[in-house]
Amino acid sequence: MTPGNGGGLARAGLWSALALVLNLAWEIAHVRLYTIWETADGTTVAWSLLHCTLGDAAIALTMYALAGVVLWRVDWPASRPWTGGVIVVIGALAFTAWSEWYNVYRTANWGYTASMPMIFGIGLSPLLQWLILPPVMVLAFRRLVAAALRARYRGTR
Repeated sequence: MTPGNGGGLARAGLWSALALVLNLAWEIAHVRLYTIWETADGTTVAWSLLHCTLGDAAIALTMYALAGVVLWRVDWPASRPWTGGVIVVIGALAFTAWSEWYNVYRTANWGYTASMPMIFGIGLSPLLQWLILPPVMVLAFRRLVAAALRARYRGTR
């Protein structure tokens, strides 16, 4: 990773922004699969959505950084999207599987409704979240960076 290869902080910021938007949408879509939807008031549900979205963004940013370190490329979504994407998916899936197990079965911080599809006792929705969203983030990241570079190029001519 060279200092002049295109704004590592800007790229991490873009990745984080994509993570916030996409994970908030996912959290809103699957909150009904958790018992909080049935038992808590609206303010508590809203706070939980915010809390979980920020946690998801932290997971996404940590995995972005991990892929960058492993690949020695801050621009891995553009230069090594498949390899970096696999690193993100595997790391996020592993953490999420542990976190769901720990929070549901060890500390009872949250629970699943009967509607939550399960795989090995873990909710399928949070696992699908980390199978689906990272590839979408890589695609969006690549398109946004390419558009920004085209705009910069047009501005310098």
